[in-house]
Amino acid sequence: MSQDTDSFAALFQETEAKPIRRLSPGEKIKATIVGISGESVFLDSGGKSEGVLNAAELLDKNQELTANIGDTIEVYFLKATRGEQLFTKKLGSAKNTDHLEEACRSGIPVEGLVKEEIKGGFDITLGGSIRAFCPYSQMGLRRVEDAAAEYLDQHMSFLITRFEENGRNIVVSARALLEEEREKLREKLEETLTEGQTVEGEITSIREFGAFVDIGGIDGLVPISEIGWSRVDNINDYYAIGQRINVLIKKLDWENSRISLSIKETLDDPWEQTAAKLSAGSIITGKVVRLAQFGAFVNLEPGVDGLVHISKLGQGRRINHPREVLEEGQDLEVRVESVDSIEKRISLAPSDYISAEEDQNTEKEQLKNFHKSNKKESATFGTFGDLLQAKYNEKKQ
Repeated sequence: MSQDTDSFAALFQETEAKPIRRLSPGEKIKATIVGISGESVFLDSGGKSEGVLNAAELLDKNQELTANIGDTIEVYFLKATRGEQLFTKKLGSAKNTDHLEEACRSGIPVEGLVKEEIKGGFDITLGGSIRAFCPYSQMGLRRVEDAAAEYLDQHMSFLITRFEENGRNIVVSARALLEEEREKLREKLEETLTEGQTVEGEITSIREFGAFVDIGGIDGLVPISEIGWSRVDNINDYYAIGQRINVLIKKLDWENSRISLSIKETLDDPWEQTAAKLSAGSIITGKVVRLAQFGAFVNLEPGVDGLVHISKLGQGRRINHPREVLEEGQDLEVRVESVDSIEKRISLAPSDYISAEEDQNTEKEQLKNFHKSNKKESATFGTFGDLLQAKYNEKKQ
């Protein structure tokens, strides 16, 4: 006797003592796989009658089974016939509308082929011949730029949301089914995710204010300020939709379905190396990356910017905005005035800038040198006068 047969016999024997469980068509239950034979998968549904599922429903794209004996799966009850309970994970081969009406009433997923793009959505074929309609908004969880390229000729799972006129008006939704699946994933994530944890995700949308990342069943937002250590103006310059990245969970707000993420926190902090190299008085050439009313931000190293206050620009003349003397993108030689590693702030000044104190000291030094020079000249002039007086006295004698 094979191992599968032994397992089936053992598990099936356990059901003999269980009370009969009466199921209603469309009822969703959890069943255990107790045997696999040819095109049939045998299930323990909690009653004496054995359950049967078409093995094709458990095949992946490579036509390999995705479940094994002993696994628990979720299935929908269809009907009882010849002492068997027939189950399905989704209806995929309905030849008439009878089962589809039951699927609509009981919330059983159906499989359909996206046949054609029409006004407002797509023409869906169910069971090879039955037409249904799916609006654009119900094709997926997210809006896509080219819906035709994304969905046409694809086999997808749907929920029937409207069944009217004996099946002549059928409306389906893939989004409703995906939302159900995401809700289950969300429940699991609530148990496993913690703030400060680093996880892998996929970028699903990029907006001006940040990027949305799917972290396994729910989207979180990476604000533009958390994209990188350097200033980021356009996220598309750094990342693309569909790209897989690591993110750090900064805040979890399950009640409002908001998850705040950070890419920056997963990257090395450039300050740790740059701050060690910079010290007050250092001269360095940077690039002006942003002009604000109060000054100019200068990039010194990737991810490290310093600020030149507006009062230090203009070479002594008063200006109202840094754009009067600088423009973004230009190189600027600056002198480091101070480095605050805790607050991550660097104060800069143009390399030729002279502060009021330095200017005053320079004036004092110049005045001091001037007095020295006058004194020397006076002393020289007095000696020359004495010499003339002596010559005059000699002549007189």
